[in-house]
Amino acid sequence: MNNKTSFNVRRMTVIGVLGAISIVLGMTPLGFIPVGPTRATIMHIPVIIGAIMEGPIVGGIIGLIFGGFSIFQAVTNPTPVSIVFYNPIVSILPRVLMGLTTYYAYIGIKKIGNRNTILLLDLLWGSIIVYLSYGIYKNIISSYEFWIVMMNVMLIIIALILIYFTTTKVNSSYLDIIISTIVGTLTNTIGVLGTIYLFHGKKFVTALGMEQDTAGKVILGIGLTNGIPEIIIAIIIVVSVMSALRLKETK
Repeated sequence: MNNKTSFNVRRMTVIGVLGAISIVLGMTPLGFIPVGPTRATIMHIPVIIGAIMEGPIVGGIIGLIFGGFSIFQAVTNPTPVSIVFYNPIVSILPRVLMGLTTYYAYIGIKKIGNRNTILLLDLLWGSIIVYLSYGIYKNIISSYEFWIVMMNVMLIIIALILIYFTTTKVNSSYLDIIISTIVGTLTNTIGVLGTIYLFHGKKFVTALGMEQDTAGKVILGIGLTNGIPEIIIAIIIVVSVMSALRLKETK
């Protein structure tokens, strides 16, 4: 088997494995994790990992699988707002673009280099820990749920471990991975909610039982509520996976 064939087999394997993971996450409660005071979906994370590992084509194909499954789920397991996901511009296009934006953000940051970025990295990690800590506090003073508190405690511990490995143990600040993960997550969140607003805004908020003239505010609120925890959990998971891969490659 020549190198080109081997490379193509590797790409197809990555697409198959990560695409399947994305589908499994969408079909089970594993796709949603309590992060801070809210819950985050992690179904977009395989797209980000695939784009960083194997490039924009692989990331885009995994995004296509993710988007196609969104349509399938909307048809077979409908909710009051499922109708908006029948539109491939809402359900597929942002997920495909996520693979492209993630990769090019990753390459762009690598070309710039990690010089003088440690302070920014520390601010990002510090913000994550503050947000998770606030989630623990809010849960304790309101409806105390032990498993949610423990999940956030575990995420804080993982974040602290990653701070150590990404700033000291491994000779890289990992800012390239973190920034590309943020860009990819925002592409998904803004892309999906933005197209919902453009094509189905009034229908969407009506299905939620709200006034049509509140479409912009409602959709923006959903974006802020979901976007922050999704960025946090994506950073933690993607950095964990890529750290393991980079450490393996150095052995």
